[in-house]
Amino acid sequence: MSDRKAELSRNLTAVRDRIAAACAAAGRDPREVTLIVVTKTYPADDVRILHSLGVREVAENRDQDAAPKAAACADLSLNWHFVGQLQTNKARSVVGYAGEVQSVDRLRLVAALSAAAVRAGREVGCLLQVALDAESGERGERGGVAPDGVGELAAAVAGAEGLRLDGLMTVAPLAGPYAGRQRAAFERLVEISSRLRADHPAATMVSAGMSADLEEAVQAGATHVRVGTAVLGVRPRLG
Repeated sequence: MSDRKAELSRNLTAVRDRIAAACAAAGRDPREVTLIVVTKTYPADDVRILHSLGVREVAENRDQDAAPKAAACADLSLNWHFVGQLQTNKARSVVGYAGEVQSVDRLRLVAALSAAAVRAGREVGCLLQVALDAESGERGERGGVAPDGVGELAAAVAGAEGLRLDGLMTVAPLAGPYAGRQRAAFERLVEISSRLRADHPAATMVSAGMSADLEEAVQAGATHVRVGTAVLGVRPRLG
């Protein structure tokens, strides 16, 4: 086993153990929580190692990095998640490889993704990114729709050809009433998810939590956690 494979194997085991411990504390089955490994800034070789270690869900946040990496790993059985803020002019490229777009936060993006999915003959899963630091009608500091905009956006995705409404995502806010209160933020997302499922029962995904706060997300009820640094290591500076 190569040094890098051994390192990633140890890190994956540690993260899976953390998820299992958080589930035990919350009285949940660990099989209810899916680990998504965020591979941004790391090479396709690392993605291949992760695949060999059993990882099937990977995420990227920049299309210019993700598209060539996905192409280089096209022979692997992977589900690519796009988790970054997405410009409408990148929708066609992202739809080419992503099975899930977790950062849907405005109607124009829904239209662009739908058109791209229809053109590609694909069905793309969508999570609405909820900004818990946004006032009514605003977008969050890190993207996302304000909580009171979720219903309208969900209806748009559910009615859009080529798209599938799968649930909600959030990033722990750096400002506003939930700043520094990750557990409360994730519990709020789960509340919003519960209301969403009243109208859209299949939208069961709740994506929340990263390397530093995955326990809080699991305990709040997240179904998916997005972990990068704890698996791959501290990222090098870009540029």
